[in-house]
Amino acid sequence: MNKRLFVLLVVLMSLSLIGIILVQVFWIKQSVADKEEQFTTTVSEVLHNVSEKIEERERKDYFERYINIQDSVGGEPRSSHLKDIFFIDRDANSNEIRFYSHGILEEDYNISSTFFDNGNANDTTTIKGYTSKRTKTIYKEDFGIDGKGLQLTAVQKLEKIGGLSSMEKAAFEDVFSEYAKKVPIHKRVSKQEIELLVARELRNRNLNLDFEYGVYSRGLPTKVKSPKFKLAENALYKTPIFKDSEGNSSFSLLISFPKKKGFLMGSIMGLAILSLLFTLVIVASYAGAIYQLIRQKQIAEIKSDFINNMTHEFKTPIATINLAVEAIRNPKIIGDQEKVQRYLTMIRDENKRMHAQVENVLRISKLEKNQLDISKDRVDAHDIIQDAIAHVELIVADRGGYIETHLNADRSEVVANEMHFTNVIVNIMDNAIKYSPEAPRIDIFTEVAKNHIIIKVQDHGAGMSKAVVKKVFEKFYREHTGDIHNVKGHGLGLAYVKKIIDDHQGEVYAESEKGKGSTFYIKLPLI
Repeated sequence: MNKRLFVLLVVLMSLSLIGIILVQVFWIKQSVADKEEQFTTTVSEVLHNVSEKIEERERKDYFERYINIQDSVGGEPRSSHLKDIFFIDRDANSNEIRFYSHGILEEDYNISSTFFDNGNANDTTTIKGYTSKRTKTIYKEDFGIDGKGLQLTAVQKLEKIGGLSSMEKAAFEDVFSEYAKKVPIHKRVSKQEIELLVARELRNRNLNLDFEYGVYSRGLPTKVKSPKFKLAENALYKTPIFKDSEGNSSFSLLISFPKKKGFLMGSIMGLAILSLLFTLVIVASYAGAIYQLIRQKQIAEIKSDFINNMTHEFKTPIATINLAVEAIRNPKIIGDQEKVQRYLTMIRDENKRMHAQVENVLRISKLEKNQLDISKDRVDAHDIIQDAIAHVELIVADRGGYIETHLNADRSEVVANEMHFTNVIVNIMDNAIKYSPEAPRIDIFTEVAKNHIIIKVQDHGAGMSKAVVKKVFEKFYREHTGDIHNVKGHGLGLAYVKKIIDDHQGEVYAESEKGKGSTFYIKLPLI
């Protein structure tokens, strides 16, 4: 993948992910804000209804007391006074005269207004009753035979006798409210009434939430409040209570909800959790996609290196074979049996070398597809080690190095495939030989740990960094050492080792320090 295209793709995916996360955060914040606004509106309605019901209850109390006192004196007024309003209208077309009469009967019951409990014993005001009488009469003018006589005949009469009009009733209520202002607030409304009404209104709106309340007079607390109520302006809801006829009030009913934040968050928690879950899925998918992109890019680079290495390693033996063939075809050489034999040996060795490389690739491919049939038998790990040493000791000796064994394990029998297990040891030693700039020095140790045998292959070569140690068993991976071809190989040997040891239910790992050599550990279960 082109590097610029890869970077652009990563940037676009990152911006998309950030955008999704920001949208989710904005949605959650907006949902909380909407819920809080809805909550505020609902609480305002609750407080308004509670205030109206308390005021209505107080008005009813005063009217009932008034009616009871009126009944107790027998309903007989001490004195009465009638005020009448008259209005006469003549209709010229129909010769009808309309007579309107509205009378208000004022009845004094001689009842002191001390029933308002205003505490003023010198108050001499008495309670009076009012009755409204409305009369509408239509008269028709009748003339005599001579056309001179005149009399008025009532053709329609409507009469209504009732209580006070709405305006008169409002005035009467205003009188009550003025008297009520003199009554202490704790006698006008009780804690129980407020608690009952608020709880009922909240329950009707499906708000099962604890609350605290308090009644304040011009910003000062009164006795009417819950034990845990605290004045905090940013967490309070309030409404005026006991308003007068002009809508003014000296008292305010305040209410707070200590668990409001938890309630609001709980109301959107389900959707928030789903949103968070989906966001995490997107983040995980994004991380996985980025990882795969990076991994694919690395694999592409590794494969490119592998192809370059394989081309180089095939090119050399092919060229050697071609030269040997051309030499044999030379008439001067073909008669020299010794030279012909040497050239044929070179062709055979180079052919084996290419064949071994192809076999390595095929073995790894079959292992990954689980197509490699590995049969296992009882074998001695020490014998396997000795056999593997025989494959490489001539190469080590040719470079002036050595292989020393320290086979200290008192038990060494394992269940393994002899050929593949031998290849494992050979590949590890071959890796040690290739990455030893000077004469290879290899030590092989064995020991028993619980029910396992530990095989340790230690060299004193170039060593590896910690980053390389983590990747050394990956397919196609090879550490770059400046010149890509200065060390022969194609990054399959240790990958093959890992696959075989895993198939044997064992473990393989490495320890290394740059410039001080490497140690490979193989752990297999004993019989």
